[in-house]
Amino acid sequence: MNEKATSTSDFKILDEIIAQSSIQPLSLSPDRDLITSFQEIGNLVSEKTCNQQIIDCLYHTIEIILSAQLENFPENIFWDFDLMVLHMLEQSLSAEDGAIVFLDSFGQKIVDLMNIFGCRGKIRFRYVHDFMYGFDWARWVKKDPENRSHVQPFNPIFLDYLLAKGEEILNLVRVEDKRYHHISRGRFRNSFCFPRNPEDEYRLLTYLADSNMIPVAAWNWNTYPIWDKPFDEMREQAALAIRNS
Repeated sequence: MNEKATSTSDFKILDEIIAQSSIQPLSLSPDRDLITSFQEIGNLVSEKTCNQQIIDCLYHTIEIILSAQLENFPENIFWDFDLMVLHMLEQSLSAEDGAIVFLDSFGQKIVDLMNIFGCRGKIRFRYVHDFMYGFDWARWVKKDPENRSHVQPFNPIFLDYLLAKGEEILNLVRVEDKRYHHISRGRFRNSFCFPRNPEDEYRLLTYLADSNMIPVAAWNWNTYPIWDKPFDEMREQAALAIRNS
């Protein structure tokens, strides 16, 4: 880790990293077009803690996660980080003396997920939307709400589940499974019944956000994730309605 102390104002460097990339950092928020700047997120962090060691480690953890996402999901459309950063911070503060160990471990898990599921590997999903906006998490909670409803979408328990799921999918790819078979580079995997090219994905997700059909409003620092709605069914119905409109 860089030994230089990181002021929360230095979070603007993360904005510069995005500015130097080829992406347009769109937000899924119905109230704005672009994501909350990391400089603004840094200001929110400073309202939660003045622990310089945690601020340093949080900054560097966000940096490696952002770099992994840019590398593995360059065609991602929506780039909201607000809620992930808040949950990272809250969990690190709860860990007290284990805060730095937690953040280091959390960052590595997210990077591993990006490497497994992204375009540089064998699974080759195009977007992180299902993870960041909670569709994967809501589906997981609904399978065992009694034991899982207390687990937040950016909790290591859920991240470990996704890592195990990734390994399962990789094994299916190796044996040329009917659903998860090998695909060539330059193509993206779509395991859903509706198209997910960029135009369709943009229209569908913005419609869902406008209609309050997103499990995790990742653009909102003050939101609370929702799992107990039929999000998959609503998304499929919305996709069909949009195609027929």
